[in-house]
Amino acid sequence: MDFMSEVPSTKPYLIRALHQWCMDHGFTPYIAVFVTEQVHVPMDYVNNNEIVLNISPDACQHLSLDNDWITLKARFAGVPRDINVPMSHVMAIYAKENGQGMSFPVEKIIPPEPAPDKNIGISKGRPSLKLVK
Repeated sequence: MDFMSEVPSTKPYLIRALHQWCMDHGFTPYIAVFVTEQVHVPMDYVNNNEIVLNISPDACQHLSLDNDWITLKARFAGVPRDINVPMSHVMAIYAKENGQGMSFPVEKIIPPEPAPDKNIGISKGRPSLKLVK
């Protein structure tokens, strides 16, 4: 029996503790999230496969920080959205006001770019231009 394979991750506990620390001291808790297809966030706000979310009571409702998922409701440009983030995709939690917090290792597997369409004629020869009058 491998004891280490049964030990649960400390990450959700640390995130909950730092969230509580922020609340106790009047700081604004932010989480940085690595976005893949498992993450449900407004894609208009994703930059380089990352999004930063304000998880303070002023910015979101129905926040749940369980061991596997962070779920909440938040408004983006006035539109209410359901947000679902796997705990494994949280890269950091920190206070907006002073940057104090903690970062976590996240395996950033970015899907490869789609291959060029084979039906499009790509010349392997010398490029040429034609003057059209």
